[in-house]
Parts: sequence; structure tokens; C-alpha cells
Amino acid sequence: MDKQNGISLIELLIVIAVVGILASIAYPGYREQLKQSARTEVVGLLFENAQRLERHYARAGQYSDSEAVVTPLMNGTAHYTLQAVRDEESFTLLARRRPAGLMMDDACADYALDQAGVRSNPGSAEQAPGGCWGG
Repeated sequence: MDKQNGISLIELLIVIAVVGILASIAYPGYREQLKQSARTEVVGLLFENAQRLERHYARAGQYSDSEAVVTPLMNGTAHYTLQAVRDEESFTLLARRRPAGLMMDDACADYALDQAGVRSNPGSAEQAPGGCWGG
């Protein structure tokens, strides 16, 4: 008797179908984990920059840069750009989603943090959804 070695076409198609089903189940969860990680990263960046500005205020007596004291801020992440609007008595840090990126369709939209610690999500369907700021 001849013994066959290897796999048949049917067996190969079954393996491909099973792998495809598993990938279609796992990919959305993986993508959501990536989004959650990007949100956590940008929130940390906003708080870190807010702390830098508070230290700057303690040294200079104002949030805006002066000739004597300049405080550089971080620019952003792979998924968000950071903008800072600063004057003598206030600041607003805004993290905007990068166009055509992973976060473009995120429900949390953009992030904003001001000198009073007020957090918001401009552009979001709901104002400051619960999970956006880690709460």
C-alpha cells in the first residue's frame, strides 16, 4: 500500500478558514486595546505638561514664557498632536487626533485640559465620556 504524505487541499482550506475566523474575532479586540493605549498615553502627556506649566508658574509667576524662564512642552504622540494656549493667568492644553490615523473615529474625540484641572473632550458626541479620562 502507498502511504500519502502531506496534507490534502481540503485540510488546507479548513485550516485557512479556522485561522480566518479566529483573526476576525481577535482583530477588533486588538484594535480597541491599541486605542485604549493611545488614550492613556495622551492623557498622561497632558497631565505631565500641565505639571511642567505649574512648575513654570511657580518660578515665573505666569504660565506664558518670559525672557528669563522658558518651559518647552512635549509635542504629542504617534496618534495625537499637542497644542498649548498660554497667557499669564491661564493655559489650555489640547490634544488633537492626527488625520487619517487610528484614533480618527474614536468616540472620545480630542482632549483638553486647563489650569483649573477641567477636563473635556471637544468634538465628542458626549461631553467627557466616562472611559476617556481613565475613569
